[in-house]
Amino acid sequence: MEEQIVRQISKFIEDWVPKEASIAVAGGDRYISYIPGNHDIQIKQGQPIPSGSISERVFLHQEKVESLVDKSVFGKSYYGIGYPLGDRKTGLKGALTVILPPDFLIRRAKPISYLAGRRGEIWTPIAIEQIIYIESFQKKTIICTENGLYSAKHPLKVLEQRLPGTFMRIHRSFIVNIAYIEHISRDVSSNFQVKLKALEDKHLVISQTYIQQVREVLGF
Repeated sequence: MEEQIVRQISKFIEDWVPKEASIAVAGGDRYISYIPGNHDIQIKQGQPIPSGSISERVFLHQEKVESLVDKSVFGKSYYGIGYPLGDRKTGLKGALTVILPPDFLIRRAKPISYLAGRRGEIWTPIAIEQIIYIESFQKKTIICTENGLYSAKHPLKVLEQRLPGTFMRIHRSFIVNIAYIEHISRDVSSNFQVKLKALEDKHLVISQTYIQQVREVLGF
């Protein structure tokens, strides 16, 4: 590729690309370079550009393209951001695609301030700071507040990405508001557990999967 294109790629990578991203550079009808990241869709140098890919869309529209691509294209879904390479004088020379995990758009979104809770047929906006903890129980998401329990639409996996840093995942079934933690202790089996304020005798177990993360967040 021309030196000008190489400089464009280098500047782009320096400014923005996260470590989890893979980078694909296409020219003509094939990929000419691929740098795998944590989310690797295993593109091979010289591989033809498939229909439905971000690279193909960049060449078709000759502009930046940003979209979710399903697994039918590469066998693994991804969120792609494609950039045309070249300029108006020399024309489109190639396409650079940043390949990210499919949940990237959710994680990039701003933290939510309110969460809708349901009781019967009534939905109530609940301020995030009023939530004590959120639980996954029998494939349902339950919000616990001082005013009682509500059901929520989104699973914990989605909420974990959208909640502010005042919330912490402690178990596959629990996300806790740190402000409502009264103390952390060990139970009779030596497992760590969280005692919650405003809930008498309510303890939530911290699973081994999340204990190191909890230690790092709270510094103990």
